[in-house]
Amino acid sequence: MINDQKIRELICELCQNFYHAGWASGTGGSISVREGSSIYMTPSGVQKDRIKPEDIFELDLFGDIISDPCNGLKLSQCAPVFIKVYNIRNAGSVLHSHSKNAVLATILFAKNKVFSVSNMEMIKGIGGMRASDTLEIPIIANTDFEYDLADTLAEALQAYPKSPAVLVQNHGIYVWGNDWLQAKTQAECLDYLFDIEVRRQQIGL
Repeated sequence: MINDQKIRELICELCQNFYHAGWASGTGGSISVREGSSIYMTPSGVQKDRIKPEDIFELDLFGDIISDPCNGLKLSQCAPVFIKVYNIRNAGSVLHSHSKNAVLATILFAKNKVFSVSNMEMIKGIGGMRASDTLEIPIIANTDFEYDLADTLAEALQAYPKSPAVLVQNHGIYVWGNDWLQAKTQAECLDYLFDIEVRRQQIGL
C-alpha cells in the first residue's frame, strides 16, 4: 500500500513524463491514481510540469472531494469521466492525454468510429492480448466541456468491454489499467500503435 505523500509524488512524476512526451501541452491532460477507496487527481488549469504534491485532489469513489489543495485550484473537468471508468472498469489508474498521435488517429479512423489494428508486436503491451489479435479502441465525439463526455464514454465502455481506452475526436485519449504502471504502459503502447498507423497511411501502405 502506497502512502498519501508517495502517491502525490508519483502523480507529479507522471505529469513530468506526460509533459516531456508532448502529451500535456499547455494545461492539457490529467492523471489519477486509486489507492483503496481514495482517488488522487490532478487539478484543472495547471501546467503539468509545474504540479506539486500539495496541488493534488483526493476524492472518494463517488467523485466527492475528501481533501483539496486549499490554494484556489479547481478540480479537473475530467473528474466525472474518470469516476465513470473507475466504477465501470474497477480501474487502479486513469490517464488522459492530448497526444498528437491519438488526435491524428481519431481523424484517420473518424468514419469507422473505432481505431483498429492487428498483427503488431506492441499489441502485446495491452493486457491479455497477443500480437496477432485485433485491437479496437472506440472513438467518441468531443464536447465543449469535458465533464459532458462521461455518459458517452460510459456507453463506449459497455460496447467495447475489452478496450483499455477511449479516443475522443480531435481531442485525445483516456487510458486506464489495473494500476498506474499498467495504465502508463498501455498509454505508451497505444501511442506507438497510433503513430505507426498514421505513418503507414501517410506513405500509402
